[in-house]
Amino acid sequence: MRFPFHILIAALLGAPFLLPCHGEAQPSPSKAPDDLKAAIRPDHPRLFFNRDTFPAVKARALGPDRAEFDKMKARTDRLLAADSLASADYGIAASEAAFIRLVTGEDRYLHLAKRLLKTSIDHYHECYRQKKPVNWYAFTRITAWAAYDWIFNDLTVRERVEWGQSFLEEVELEQPTDKRPWFQPQENWSGPTTGFYGNTAILWYAGLATFGEGIDERSETFLAEGYRLNLEMLEHRRKGAGEDGGSASACMNYVMAAYPWAEFNFFHTYRSATGRNIALDWPQVSWLPGYLYWNLLPGHREFGAGDAPHTTNRISLGDMRAHILQIIHFFGASEPRSAGFSRWMYNQAPPGGWGRFPWLPFLLTERREDLQPIPPAKVMPFARHFENMGQVFMRSGSSPEDTYALFMCGGVFEQHKHWDNNHFAIFKKGFLALDTGSRPNGTHTQLYYPRTIAHNCILIHMPGESLPMYMAAADRRWGAPAEGEEDLPVPNDGGQRKLIGSEVLAFETHDDYSYVAGDATMAYSPEKCRLALRQFVFLNPDYFVVFDRVISTRPEYRKTWLLHTAAEPRIMGDMFTVAQERGRLYSRTLLPEGFEMTSIGGPGKQFWIDGRNYPMPGGHAIPDTTQLLGQWRVEVSPRIAKSEDFFLHFLQAGDIGLAAPAKSELVRRGNRAGVRFTDKGRTWEVLFDTEGPAGGHITIREGAKTVTDRELSLTVQEQKGLFGTE
Repeated sequence: MRFPFHILIAALLGAPFLLPCHGEAQPSPSKAPDDLKAAIRPDHPRLFFNRDTFPAVKARALGPDRAEFDKMKARTDRLLAADSLASADYGIAASEAAFIRLVTGEDRYLHLAKRLLKTSIDHYHECYRQKKPVNWYAFTRITAWAAYDWIFNDLTVRERVEWGQSFLEEVELEQPTDKRPWFQPQENWSGPTTGFYGNTAILWYAGLATFGEGIDERSETFLAEGYRLNLEMLEHRRKGAGEDGGSASACMNYVMAAYPWAEFNFFHTYRSATGRNIALDWPQVSWLPGYLYWNLLPGHREFGAGDAPHTTNRISLGDMRAHILQIIHFFGASEPRSAGFSRWMYNQAPPGGWGRFPWLPFLLTERREDLQPIPPAKVMPFARHFENMGQVFMRSGSSPEDTYALFMCGGVFEQHKHWDNNHFAIFKKGFLALDTGSRPNGTHTQLYYPRTIAHNCILIHMPGESLPMYMAAADRRWGAPAEGEEDLPVPNDGGQRKLIGSEVLAFETHDDYSYVAGDATMAYSPEKCRLALRQFVFLNPDYFVVFDRVISTRPEYRKTWLLHTAAEPRIMGDMFTVAQERGRLYSRTLLPEGFEMTSIGGPGKQFWIDGRNYPMPGGHAIPDTTQLLGQWRVEVSPRIAKSEDFFLHFLQAGDIGLAAPAKSELVRRGNRAGVRFTDKGRTWEVLFDTEGPAGGHITIREGAKTVTDRELSLTVQEQKGLFGTE
């Protein structure tokens, strides 16, 4: 009797087995919905294309995309010439040979596809016997199932049954159960609330390829479970996108790399199997290029929120063009504005390949080549609040000369997030205020990288505080010691203890300024923190005012304001400056009135916490001296211990040749404190309430003319849809 793995999967994922969708009844765990089963076409192929759609697919392969087809054929011809095949995973190669067979009709490609598929299935079982994973990603096994489906009509009945049963058994063996621990950390069980590109993602494709053929009872079980998991994945990502856009994480090297394949592969195969474009039920997927736009910095780089490696801060864009073309393919007619903006983003993307699914370009038969690009300058505001992603992006424009900022607050997902509530980052011609650390296999990844001290936040130091581990479970741990490293306890950095625990109290954006107020109180231990409120103002084009109101439960709990830099800062009294690439930042401390400003960093102290450095492990490919890992930080603390403290900073970003910042001064008016400065013919005055709600006032004058004179908002400006204006 086979183990009922589907029930255990549901239990492990912590969700009811079937997710209701559009009023559908919930069948038993091993039964797929009747309307789904009735809609699945009885013939093959049915994965990614079918008999009706294949002529258009073939036309692209032999027409506009002939160069890609010829590359595929050349790779496959080299395998044809091989005398033997070593035991390996040939899932992608098998699908290429099967596809070429369908295009050319040549039997030699059929025979090769069969050899590659059979060798791959045997290899998958051998991996299980050796207790090692096939691959971190499910992609090669998804392509192997595509190969099985595409040559199904040319398999003997015996081959269909024996190979199908063997492959289904392998899929079942690889699923998580409460009785089978991980073989090793590289076995990926990521479910629908994460990237959904591990073993559980294979179920839908296995079930769909074999359903209705009398091969094995597991076919419908896998179909039912795979269908449920995909709907749960889409619903989870819709929750992340909300009314703004986004994905299952705010970490861009996931969002624009492996994550979107789960959505698009399901859209393709559901449509090819049933004839219905299910993508239309999930329009938020078409907003993904908007989220990419706001993350994108000059040079195809990013700020590096969450689990980004911070080596070059380049976004992994190898799959970007593929993802954007798929958005146009699925949503070109239903979401024309999203498709138009996607066309503009496609034109900005670097050249990329189709490596995970090399036949994908042939599937994209609805590319809307006549679609007019919609550039962001016509439709985007100066700031965008992604409520569910927990991010506010601000910028003066979209050119390499502009100024860019990120503010982290709020959000609904912990996936790949750090203890960085109310963190900010600044870019102008270089990385001027950094998110620091990296993720090697070693203790740095656990003890420094995700901690509040690695971000531009506020620390509240409570002696003896025990802070939580990051991404840890009872039987495994992220950031375990590398060879030769000491297994150390989590250091007390004075930081936060909740990944999700902050709230955006106010947000607004205008032509002259953008503003956000974030309350991170609940992210800290209530034993030490009564208030952690930050108000962050970006004054176009280059100025920032940051005001923090912090109340600790005891006056002796020292508070520290942090700003991380790539190079050594130069401290000059109440001000410091730092340069990186072609950019320069000045920061002046106006409050507290009595403070200490120190810099910490340099070789051996880049990742310093409480008297100890937490470096990269020995032999790591990325040296500690890599600038974007963070090399220095400035700390500002009050000289006199009090329960309530105010931190007020005026920051100016500019070209590396900027000799001095604008002249600024502290302003007090009743229960308000702020800054006044003059530069380039304008005078700005920004005031903040020192008690009560997160209020304030902003005035901008140009000579005798008042440009702006208004209270800072106490509410969150509503933004919806791709451009925030729907």
